[in-house]
Amino acid sequence: MQQIATPVQSARNDPQPAPAPKDSCIIPRDPDFELYDNVGRDADQIQAARYNLATRGDLKRWAQRDAQPFRAAYPLPDQPWPAPDLTPYLDALAAARTPAEIDAVTDHVLDAAEPALRALSDYLVAAARWKQENRDAAKGSPSHLLMTAASRAVSALALADEAGLNRLRAAYDPAPAPAAGGTMAADETTTPEPGQVPLAPLPDHRNVHTP
Repeated sequence: MQQIATPVQSARNDPQPAPAPKDSCIIPRDPDFELYDNVGRDADQIQAARYNLATRGDLKRWAQRDAQPFRAAYPLPDQPWPAPDLTPYLDALAAARTPAEIDAVTDHVLDAAEPALRALSDYLVAAARWKQENRDAAKGSPSHLLMTAASRAVSALALADEAGLNRLRAAYDPAPAPAAGGTMAADETTTPEPGQVPLAPLPDHRNVHTP
């Protein structure tokens, strides 16, 4: 007759999980924390589950929940900044045939975008200086990253302008082509020995014809 194991005996026979190390501790999580697995999850959620971290969605969700009273006290525009109409610029760009023509179009685009980019840069600088966090900010800190973003928002204008200048220089002031055979002319490669170069006479020198 087969003996039926009691619940206590079954619990004793089932393999038990390994005990946690003595020096391990359980980090308290946000009550809304959701631990993700690999089923139907994106890469960010899978990576978060591997290291028991909150995803970007978790952090944004918690921040939006906690900022609701603040948003009610300080309402902000819900609509994004109006996007410019690029149709005239793109039509002109498609019709451009010379470096001068494409540079004229690009200059107009940069002039039109500069106020918005500088306004964005000014806000990012103000955010970096929130509660004076920018003082002695370490590399990779929120303040350091915000200051870097502010600089890059404006540097986009400088990079685009440099690209236009390089195109114009290639068209109007190209570098001299190397001589045949890849060598320069003899008079350009010969360096005079010290003492062979005549010195220019000083003004009103008595020996003005003396080398």
